[in-house]
Amino acid sequence: MVPADQGSGVMRADLLAETIAGLDEALAAVDAFDQALIGGLLRPQPAQAAELAELADAVAGTPLAAEVAEAAEKAAAGAASEDHFAALAAARTALLGSVHDALMTRVEEATGRTPGDEAARAPGEQRGANLLAAARSWLSDLARSGWRGIDHDVVSASAQVVSAMLPDPALRRLAALLDGFAAELAASCPGTALERIPARRWADLWSRAMLLTLPGAADAPEAGTATGRLLPLGVDVHEHATAVQAQVHAVFEPADGAAPRLVRASVSAPKPDSIVGAGLWQLLRPHMSLLAAVSEGRSMDLADMPITAEGDLIWSDEHARSGEPADAFATARVALPAATAPATAPLDRHPARIAVPVFLEGYAAEMDGDALTFAVAGYRLAVDADRIPAAGPLTPEAVAASSACIGLLRWDSGTFSVQPLAVETIKRKKAVAVHAGGWAGGTTDKAGVKAEKAATDAAAVLRERAGRLLRK
Repeated sequence: MVPADQGSGVMRADLLAETIAGLDEALAAVDAFDQALIGGLLRPQPAQAAELAELADAVAGTPLAAEVAEAAEKAAAGAASEDHFAALAAARTALLGSVHDALMTRVEEATGRTPGDEAARAPGEQRGANLLAAARSWLSDLARSGWRGIDHDVVSASAQVVSAMLPDPALRRLAALLDGFAAELAASCPGTALERIPARRWADLWSRAMLLTLPGAADAPEAGTATGRLLPLGVDVHEHATAVQAQVHAVFEPADGAAPRLVRASVSAPKPDSIVGAGLWQLLRPHMSLLAAVSEGRSMDLADMPITAEGDLIWSDEHARSGEPADAFATARVALPAATAPATAPLDRHPARIAVPVFLEGYAAEMDGDALTFAVAGYRLAVDADRIPAAGPLTPEAVAASSACIGLLRWDSGTFSVQPLAVETIKRKKAVAVHAGGWAGGTTDKAGVKAEKAATDAAAVLRERAGRLLRK
């Protein structure tokens, strides 16, 4: 990232520091509603009534105004129905969507990138109306009990609904959300004993689930196909105790000569908690040949690869083959500035979902206490080193010594930050590129080999134990 007068296609970091009108007010209204949910809406207190009114006031003058005003009034009186809770969830989601859109407008100004057009959504077949109603009833009961009032009886009431939903592919998205949400709540019971409540997170999950129970909310845009050249930029790794996902960010150049666009390709796998670090790739490699291409620095040639309107490739190895060498930093310098950003689905318009590929160069890496920042044209951009995965050779030390960076621009707690995916740095007096996904396709690096061997041994032990159980 360099100052704006040093050429085209360069990110204007200074624009990220400018205030966005109305953003703080929208977030304050969301926070007010989230506070109201903590104590529950069965017998609301005056403070909760004021918090509900703040949410309603924030959407006054919009198409939601009358419905949300009524819902806030009924909820403040402890008489809210399921439809009223759905209206409150819609208002909260709309406010966060407006925050997302305002932030993305600022990012587009800073990067000079053109936003993609939103695809028309095809109405889906309405299925499982009774199950959707049952899920909505459970979520309404959660809102009435509040996070302080949750107990195992309240939370476990979702189990039967989830079990009935899971076999139906059309309901599986909501079922997975409800299952994970319920598990998180169950692990926190009783609510009265909690020292800290993740109010924003649980309200996010509650609102999203509530809207997914409404007709048409889960309808997806018609998927298309992609034929052309895929140029990987980097890999973002998401790891949990029982699952792992690798998401490859890339530039796609259509074979028909259309404008290049940003796309993503993801692969997920369940995992035991004993497999960590570089061992994660053993779980993911068999499902996606793209990981080998990333590790080798190669492009991929795609033929009729399914792709969503939001730019997510529905990866299938039979639609891809390995292509020519393609350096990620060359892609970032040449192809990334001209790439069109994908559209964002309405329910995905949330500040936490912002992860925009950017290329930074010419910065000065500085330590601010324990925090690393990139100083660019008078603006200090925070570096989110905590997101650097242990499953690759990239380290905070390499980032601190770097001169160029491919990363994901994110926003959290009122500020923008960059999550490094790859950096150019100096090692043994030579310029080298270090990638977070450098071990995705295998490695000869000593640390990587050691971690892979440990994961292999752990997997062998687990298989042997599973075999014993089956033999019994």
